[in-house]
Amino acid sequence: MKGKTNDTHPPKKSGKRPDWAAGLRQLYDSVVEEPLPDSFDDLLSKFDSDD
Repeated sequence: MKGKTNDTHPPKKSGKRPDWAAGLRQLYDSVVEEPLPDSFDDLLSKFDSDD
C-alpha cells in the first residue's frame, strides 16, 4: 500500500549530532571525573576486607 510506513526499521541518522549532545557529554565527563566520596570508599573497603 502506498503511504504506509514500515515501523520495524528506525529512521536513518543524518550523521549530525543535536546541539545539546555536546553539553550532555561535557556533563557526563565531569561526573565521571569526580572522586568517590570518602564514605563510599570506606564502604567499598569494608566489602573487600570481608573476604
